[in-house]
Amino acid sequence: MSAFRSPKEFREVMDRVFSLMDEDPDMGPRLRDADVPQRFEFEDLDLVVNIRAATPAEDANLVWVWSDDVAWDATVQMKMSSETANRYFQGKENVALAIARRRIKAGGDVRAALALMPITKPVFAHYRELVEREYPHLAL
Repeated sequence: MSAFRSPKEFREVMDRVFSLMDEDPDMGPRLRDADVPQRFEFEDLDLVVNIRAATPAEDANLVWVWSDDVAWDATVQMKMSSETANRYFQGKENVALAIARRRIKAGGDVRAALALMPITKPVFAHYRELVEREYPHLAL
């Protein structure tokens, strides 16, 4: 089936994915150093998450907030369905192609977002393991 059961489940899964990236000893610091604030809108679930690099005073690499009420501006904005996000994190959705085919609507400095792709690629295997272990209905 590969669909999230609810917006709550989507947030739960994405929070775990963002935590994986944040806590990864290679990915986390590289994403923090890249410092590309992003806004993701998941139109089918009416959810928005804003993500930014953590500051030196914060005990993290990434900070994310499920709201538009944030004190920073996103360099990159992306709109997509939860299905597209699920496909992406399983390594089955090419972002550049999805943008070209309008499955992802992108704005801002898209080149900066595409430059993050090699950094985040290791999360695909972790996400597939998470889906297989705890959310098999999301497997593609």
